[in-house]
Amino acid sequence: MSKGSSAGTASEVTRDVLEQFEGYRRELCAYAYRMLGSSFEAEDAVQDAFTRAWKAYDSFEGRSSLRSWLYKITTNVCLDMLDGPQRRARPMDLSGPSSPDSPLPSAQPDYVWVEPIPNGMAFGADPAEHATAKDSLRLAFVAAVQHLPATQRAILIMREVLRFSANETADMLMMSPASVNSALQRARATMSKVQPKESGGYDESDERQRRLVDGFVQAFEAYDMDTLTSLLKQDVALSMPPFELWVSGPENVARFMVTTGQECRGSKMVPLAGANGLPAFGHYKPGPEPGVYQPWSITVLELDGDQISGLHFFLDTERMFPLFGLAPELRA
Repeated sequence: MSKGSSAGTASEVTRDVLEQFEGYRRELCAYAYRMLGSSFEAEDAVQDAFTRAWKAYDSFEGRSSLRSWLYKITTNVCLDMLDGPQRRARPMDLSGPSSPDSPLPSAQPDYVWVEPIPNGMAFGADPAEHATAKDSLRLAFVAAVQHLPATQRAILIMREVLRFSANETADMLMMSPASVNSALQRARATMSKVQPKESGGYDESDERQRRLVDGFVQAFEAYDMDTLTSLLKQDVALSMPPFELWVSGPENVARFMVTTGQECRGSKMVPLAGANGLPAFGHYKPGPEPGVYQPWSITVLELDGDQISGLHFFLDTERMFPLFGLAPELRA
């Protein structure tokens, strides 16, 4: 074999291996996101895992599936990244609700918050897989998981979300199956205390829920607080990371909108493909130049049947608008 053909064969092998890795990118990214609570960190973790896997590929002897092997490497990357006391949270996990006309407190660093993940980073093309993944990607679930020590976090997600067996999980974490089962019981006990009651998710095929989302957009863009509050659940929560402030209840949401949040009047909502399996929008507010709108937030709605149970405005547009493929300005 000539030197040129040998080089060609090597590059074909490289391409073939990397294509195999790519087939698992989205589910690994979703896994790392559940572990880390950040789309950006999840993306970095998977890229690091692929680099480690490529370097170690010659030692992969097929004793486990490629999928399990990549999960093992991704888990090690995540555990390395979680080597510290910091855990991400939502504003409602840190304090009680604020008065709706309270001034905004100082912004907290981005590493404090559970951040949204674009559906396109987390879900594959299979609708059935999409449906089963949604519940465990909700902001409330991801925030609750952050209460667990890192290894318990991995075990809970592997066993209860990804449905790996105790033996598979033990092999990936280099533990005994008995230790895995014991850690899982402790993780479940913690989750039962910290995980909030589940509200319903978003079903794109549900005409009633689609009308609800459309009604929200129309009411918000018109700044029609009477219509908007009629769509909200009685215990609705509005949050605005990176601010710790949050408000609860339809009347308080309306009051917040016309006081502290009044800069949102006249905003435009650009529909996204979704975040965390929920309806999401690129939210632009009016800028100083007429007809030009500036980035304001990635807005994620939580639904409970035919009512809105959560309004979450993620204000770190400098990082998040590029992540969701949004333009730096919107012209009327």
